[in-house]
Amino acid sequence: MFTIEHEFDSTVITLVDEGEAPLLEDVVINAFAECITVEQFDPRTDSTQKVTLSMAQLQDLGVALDLPEGVYQLRQDAD
Repeated sequence: MFTIEHEFDSTVITLVDEGEAPLLEDVVINAFAECITVEQFDPRTDSTQKVTLSMAQLQDLGVALDLPEGVYQLRQDAD
């Protein structure tokens, strides 16, 4: 299950774990114009962990999900 909310400066997507127990904490993704943040509460440390991705890193991640293992570099086509 997930939710989508549009805030003033970002879009917030929350991913809720619905599988079988043990369930993981919600993942909150904030999409800003210049970056994406991914946050998840860590009950072991009683703190929220945050990762910030640039838009280029997000694009690389999207492409990487459909590729086999290896080293890749995305390039813009010169039209």
